[in-house]
Amino acid sequence: MDILKQAILDKGSVVHDHLLNLDQVINHQIDPQLMMKIGERFAELYRDDGVTKVLTIESSGISVAFAAAYHLGVPFVFARRKKTRVTDEDAYCERVPSFTKGIVTDIVVPRSLLSPDDHVLLIDDLIANGDAARGLMRIVKQSGAGIAGWGIAIEKSFQQGADAIRAMGIRVETLVKIRSLEGGIVQFAD
Repeated sequence: MDILKQAILDKGSVVHDHLLNLDQVINHQIDPQLMMKIGERFAELYRDDGVTKVLTIESSGISVAFAAAYHLGVPFVFARRKKTRVTDEDAYCERVPSFTKGIVTDIVVPRSLLSPDDHVLLIDDLIANGDAARGLMRIVKQSGAGIAGWGIAIEKSFQQGADAIRAMGIRVETLVKIRSLEGGIVQFAD
């Protein structure tokens, strides 16, 4: 997706060989037009797959997941990164490390929001090692829902997160693959 690649080049910055700062692309500052185009692309890819819900993890995935759900015409749900309410006691919960944040957190989805009748499109803004992604898949499995696949806006293909999901036989659609960040230069895989 050329428009996303250009946004990464124009507004992203390489922190070191494994970390890309995307605060002005998909994290703290959101370009609504870009997000809607990303969501439209995911909707095109998964339109015929019976998606009933879109699921992501707060917070950076929310704008991408919202746009995909909007274009698919289905609800979107996000996992919180910690238990914050009394009602979270009746929730699916998984403990996952975050590569970007360097911490371990719980991800929480209320049980009332996922059911065995759902066919879920999982969305990730950026995937590195895939620990949070695997945690989200465990939540979907606990709920009895099916997985339509993964929509990943940006994949760091030099890390194994997306490949590990593909190895499970799950469909993964990535819009932009980054091959390397070595030397402070973003190198795309395609």
